[in-house]
Amino acid sequence: MDCYNEYKTSILGVQSVDIENVSKYGIIRGIPIEDRVYKVKGLVEKPNKEDAPSNTAILGRYIVTPKIFEILERTEPGKGNEIQLTDALLQLLNEEAIYAYNFKGKRYDVGDKLGYLEATVEYALRKPELKEEFTEYLKSIVASHRL
Repeated sequence: MDCYNEYKTSILGVQSVDIENVSKYGIIRGIPIEDRVYKVKGLVEKPNKEDAPSNTAILGRYIVTPKIFEILERTEPGKGNEIQLTDALLQLLNEEAIYAYNFKGKRYDVGDKLGYLEATVEYALRKPELKEEFTEYLKSIVASHRL
């Protein structure tokens, strides 16, 4: 929000990923302008590692200006024969500046089966009303699956 308040335009939440994993994400081409902030110059949806402009991935956290809805209405299906937000953001980039904020913190890839399970388990263990009972459940599962 602070980044949006400063630049008054669309902000993409990003983090660096291993180059081997860039094909799972929209990837930005950006110019660093201050600590953890990039001016976005380009976007590629799920590129091969050889074609990726960086390893800075868009991670599903956005603050976008209302103009995106007009653009989405005319965006044709892209990768996977789906309308890709990254394609619409690329069009938006032709009309207004977009910045990316490299946020700190743990990220879960809930589009990946293991990442989804990790997020679910860690969330449950942080909830006081679930923690004790869920911990006992996990212990019983581990004990019953020992080889």
